[in-house]
Amino acid sequence: MSRQIKLIWDFKGEVATNTALHHLIHLKEYIASEKLAIAITGTEVLNDFHAIAFLVVNDAQMIAIRDVLKPHRGELYQP
Repeated sequence: MSRQIKLIWDFKGEVATNTALHHLIHLKEYIASEKLAIAITGTEVLNDFHAIAFLVVNDAQMIAIRDVLKPHRGELYQP
């Protein structure tokens, strides 16, 4: 099984949660339009002023998706 990478977009400020939720809509639209086999997406609220949107890709997909979507950071995904 290949490694899974969590690509992360950070949003900060008073509207961070709403911005992360809205960004997730666009991530899901991209997944659908490109017919990608990506099942793990979501948002997380880290505190009142920091939220993230994310998607999890296989190691083999990571570079191509990273170059198109330009996440702020990434980390190994561990369910």
